Amino acid sequence: MKSIEQDQPAKILIVDDEPQIIRVLRTALSTQGYAVRIANNGIEGADIALEWKPDLVITDVSMPEMNGVELCRELRANSDMPIIVLSVRNNERMKIEALDAGADDYVTKPFSIQELQARVRAQLRRNLSETRDMQTVIDLGDFRIDIPQHRVTVRGRDIHLTPKQFDLLVCFAEHAGQVLTHRALLQAVWGAHADQPEYLRVSIGQLRKKIETSDEPRYILTEPWVGYRFRPTGSDDL
Repeated sequence: MKSIEQDQPAKILIVDDEPQIIRVLRTALSTQGYAVRIANNGIEGADIALEWKPDLVITDVSMPEMNGVELCRELRANSDMPIIVLSVRNNERMKIEALDAGADDYVTKPFSIQELQARVRAQLRRNLSETRDMQTVIDLGDFRIDIPQHRVTVRGRDIHLTPKQFDLLVCFAEHAGQVLTHRALLQAVWGAHADQPEYLRVSIGQLRKKIETSDEPRYILTEPWVGYRFRPTGSDDL
């Protein structure tokens, strides 16, 4: 896997204090052709990120000295690089804090290497296509979103959306593959002081009725207790 702008392997920084996790991740990612560096805590991770400028960071949430949430804030102060956090089950609070602090995605331990590799590929692809944020038309997977014309097609079919539904879909498209928290979506679509989650639930339900083709959502997935994830192709490979 090549890096964003150069004909070099994509650089991935792993920040974790568990030797077994580090060993597994290093092996799995190195065999995929990535350049990998390791940090054993958040402070070391922040220093390496500043000097090495990785294309993606994978960090544990619970670490001594500087935890994953604090590291996310530190990295976001200087960079837009994708961040994937690793968290244990039943630690929803830390997971949400990490996403609010700037993490793009999370994987729950224990996880499959195949799932993590797919999340890494998706985040690197998203970072590569960030220039679409400046475009007035977003072509993404099954979706074509013409922002000036307020027009949406899904697999060539015209979809008529209300202004809020349209804004919600644009927000999803601009962060495809990422986990967006309820709070982040409310603030992006309804404003900084929005605090009515029922607005979001209703709008998500209405949007799903218009873009989904079955009762089982393919495009807008619910991340329990956290938020939502948008898959523009209807699968994990963006």
